[in-house]
Amino acid sequence: MKPRGDFSAVVALVEDAVAARRLPGAVVQIGHGGEIVFRQAFGARKLDGEPGFDGAPSAAEPMTEDTVFDIASLTKGVATATAITQLEVRGLVRLDEPVQTYLPGFNPTADPRRAQVTLRMLLTHTSGIAGDLSLDGPWGLTKPDKADGIRRALAAWVVFDPGTVFHYSDINFILLGALLEKLTGRPEDGYVRDNVFAPMGMAHTRYLPVPEVCGPHRVRGTAVAAIPGAAQVVHCPEGTWNIGLLERIAPTALDEDTPGLNPDFGYPLRGTVHDPTARRMGGVAGNAGVFTTVGDLGLFAQALLDRRAGRPSSFPLSPEGATLMTTPQQPDAAAPDLRGLGWDIDTAHSGPRGAVFPVGGFGHTGFTGVTMWLDPGSDTYVIVLANVIHVRGGPPIVGLSGDIATEAARALHLYGA
Repeated sequence: MKPRGDFSAVVALVEDAVAARRLPGAVVQIGHGGEIVFRQAFGARKLDGEPGFDGAPSAAEPMTEDTVFDIASLTKGVATATAITQLEVRGLVRLDEPVQTYLPGFNPTADPRRAQVTLRMLLTHTSGIAGDLSLDGPWGLTKPDKADGIRRALAAWVVFDPGTVFHYSDINFILLGALLEKLTGRPEDGYVRDNVFAPMGMAHTRYLPVPEVCGPHRVRGTAVAAIPGAAQVVHCPEGTWNIGLLERIAPTALDEDTPGLNPDFGYPLRGTVHDPTARRMGGVAGNAGVFTTVGDLGLFAQALLDRRAGRPSSFPLSPEGATLMTTPQQPDAAAPDLRGLGWDIDTAHSGPRGAVFPVGGFGHTGFTGVTMWLDPGSDTYVIVLANVIHVRGGPPIVGLSGDIATEAARALHLYGA
């Protein structure tokens, strides 16, 4: 598309990063005032000589605007937090109710410290729970084991006093995913597909669990791969996903989880979630697992900005629910770190905001190299999708995405820039 404004500084930032091999490629989309004002693909989706769709080394693949990305922890806000906020609005959960009310297995011994942990604390990363599950041992490697992952999350150590400090934790959102599935009686992938993504027309957004793949494929442990030379399936049953989608998915990194025990060790991850915990749980978890495109994330961002502004919107929350989710909700004792329900507002993770947008917007990052930042005050969003970790040792995306946000704000002449 033709940019609506001078975004040459944004183009230069990404092209320089690609030329310096800090990332293979990226897709950037900027929205303002209800319109897409910039969208462009840069560089390569897959580097030259790296394994291709059939697993054999092949030529570089150009990045395209419809490339599908593993959005890693962006799953927390886009899928899980939105779904949990729906339950809160419907009165099915209460934010300040202890987790043990909904998941009794979280505190089977009536430990007073664990009894203090609430849903609000899970959603704002103030629960005090440890950061991630242990990957020691073979659990979930040769065959996905979601039940074991949830069992481990329920037993996770509460490291800090609940409600007193911001401590980012994947386990918080694994628990929220388990809670969502228990209360709705549905797997999270099906629930969010029908109740979060579909209302906004996000047709290219979904989890990619191995049991739901359609077409000739092979499975290595918890990873899916295409069969070289196999005929592709044109039509797949509803609720499944076509193995041919792998051609459009940006590969992330090699599977380096547990050599000697992992059948997929050393193979490239493409269409299989990079996050090892979500992968061991079968690709569907509250903390990671969603794959999407920049266009679909733009639909989400614009619908959310419209809902926040009281304009007609397909966002699947009321204006009050959308505001609740995206304004500070952390316990008072955890200030000055500001977190919405599943969304970052002002913490050490707020780099994608850049230097111009003020505190008051919200967004999130994903380890694979993805960020999204929304600024209701100027009706603007900035989405950067890259597969940074496809380059071994590639730097985190937040520095580049923050610079892109800064230059986007300047190009749009926002806040006096």
